Amino acid sequence: MTQRPLYILPAIVIAQFLGTSTWFAGNAILPILQQDWGLADSAVGSLTNSVQLGFIIGALIFALLALADRISPRILFFICATGSALFNLLVAIWAENIDEVLILRFLGGVMLAGVYPVGMKIATGWYPEGLGRALGFLVGALAIGTSSAHFFSSLSFQTWQPVIYAVSIAAFIGGLLILLLVPDGPALHKGKALKFRDLLVALRHKPLRASAGGYFGHMWELYAVWALVPYWLSAWSRSQGVELNVSFWSFYIIAIGGLGCIVGGYWSAKIGSRLVAQVMLIISGICCLLSPLAIEFSFGLMLLFWSVWGFSVVADSPQFSALSAQTAPKEVVGAALTMINAIGFTITIIAIQISSMLLSGMPVEWIMLMFAPGPVLGVMSLRWLKRLQNEGS
Repeated sequence: MTQRPLYILPAIVIAQFLGTSTWFAGNAILPILQQDWGLADSAVGSLTNSVQLGFIIGALIFALLALADRISPRILFFICATGSALFNLLVAIWAENIDEVLILRFLGGVMLAGVYPVGMKIATGWYPEGLGRALGFLVGALAIGTSSAHFFSSLSFQTWQPVIYAVSIAAFIGGLLILLLVPDGPALHKGKALKFRDLLVALRHKPLRASAGGYFGHMWELYAVWALVPYWLSAWSRSQGVELNVSFWSFYIIAIGGLGCIVGGYWSAKIGSRLVAQVMLIISGICCLLSPLAIEFSFGLMLLFWSVWGFSVVADSPQFSALSAQTAPKEVVGAALTMINAIGFTITIIAIQISSMLLSGMPVEWIMLMFAPGPVLGVMSLRWLKRLQNEGS
């Protein structure tokens, strides 16, 4: 293989971090929007899901048209990161009501489908071997990027627009980094357009179904927990009578998942992706069950609790990506990954919508219990995968 420059992976990781910084921008500014526009707590569902829905539709369009194969992935990444930055920027300079914000967030979600998955394709062009570790860095960058809007919000701006400006600039810089520093890799694989018959082939493959079941359980929990973290922290602050910078600690809890992804990536090289994913699911599932008790913890114990949950809740994500790629029939890997991601993000929409509707009538710490079946399903699916692998299916 062509000599690989040392800066390639750091450049991709930093670009992925910056490029995904717009993902939770709506959530980060929601407390101020609630004050300015009189929005209910349930608005967190529509704000989060507008991006999720856009991402699903964008991913399907890109797959159907095979855009990442027709256009250089680095150019596509730059176009989509710039588009995400632009639609996000319009929230600050054009939107005057929640409906306009939702439209722009949806369009930003479509653009993110050309950032996160395409960033992974760029990485596989340079790192075809050791993919689990590379994916650990990339999904870790996604977690930190997702949290960054909460960090900017924690800086106590008087209005919400500076948060939008900051993440928009970050997304554009991320696209520019890929365009200027990361050429197409020597192992870049040319895929093919998404076809229905390829999906049927993938669906019939038992090991892939088992791996996908684990991923679906993981996705039932992940984004809903991220969306509700600020509400849980606000509830803890009121319960304990302790002043808390909710935006900063929301940033910390989501961002520490980046460390979880990286550690899990290294760990997977020793014990395998399946076992890493299973352990993380068990830990995060226990945290779901402990949520009502943790609302009474002291600050130190509460922070430890959320450090563990934030670390584990996303650490299995890159391992599920690796498992899906490993278990899918080689001739339909692209179609299988597209299908699994689309279903997974659809599951996040359902979980977020239900939990946001419950916010008006149920304590948030008890709502977290509804996420526990996700890790249970995930662990059961991974145990099935282990049996299939032992049987040689």
